Amino acid sequence: MTFFLGTHIPSWLGTTDVPLFVSHRRLTGRKSFPRALAHWALDSGGFTEISMHGQWTVTPTAYIAAIRRYSEEIGRLAWASPQDWMCEPWITEKTGLTVEEHQHRTVGNYLDLKAAAPDLPVIPVLQGWGRRDYEHCADLYEMAGVDLAAEPIVGIGSVCRRQHMAEAADIITDATSRGISVHGFGFKITGLRRVGHLLTSSDSMAWSLHARKRPPLPGCTHVSCSNCRTYALRWRQKPLAAIAEARANQPQPLKQAA
Repeated sequence: MTFFLGTHIPSWLGTTDVPLFVSHRRLTGRKSFPRALAHWALDSGGFTEISMHGQWTVTPTAYIAAIRRYSEEIGRLAWASPQDWMCEPWITEKTGLTVEEHQHRTVGNYLDLKAAAPDLPVIPVLQGWGRRDYEHCADLYEMAGVDLAAEPIVGIGSVCRRQHMAEAADIITDATSRGISVHGFGFKITGLRRVGHLLTSSDSMAWSLHARKRPPLPGCTHVSCSNCRTYALRWRQKPLAAIAEARANQPQPLKQAA
């Protein structure tokens, strides 16, 4: 499994040799970029975009151009999120649209991005709220001719704030039972302990909030380690340990007698 360490500091791409997760919102507008030392993944910034505006203000054409530039100038881009539509109740209240409409727009955007730029590593994302919503979203992709089981990675959205709930684990389990390789967006320690063995990859930048609530590390001169790479890399050991714990706790298959 790959764990992408989330960061809001793009310069880390050129100074950190572990997989990173960086938002388009942090990269857009920059004149130059560092060359990546490790594979990294691009977050479209959809949650912030829709929370602020109730819609996407970035056109698919502009987003494609940005992904292409990142891929060429930063390099080592593993994949990019589409311009998906989150389905948390407070988000659908903001947009005034139904969960089903958000799903149709999510699938439609993926199809548009792939049709316009089939060479770019944009991944499909399953969106929903209830367990059946995600099954419906998977069906929408399949009806559009997208074989999710054949995709290298498929994101699962709108679960990071309820990963302590059994339903979130059920949603991940349902996806993997379809043969889907799942990326869990924003999965923290609790969620990784529950479903880390099922995920192909995940990301989190919970370290920054964690650091903000604690004194700086010994030797650090800043007031808070919320922007500290040393703190982030040390914290990274916690999700890695949670993933290892989840895998270790899985029942081992019985060996057949010779």
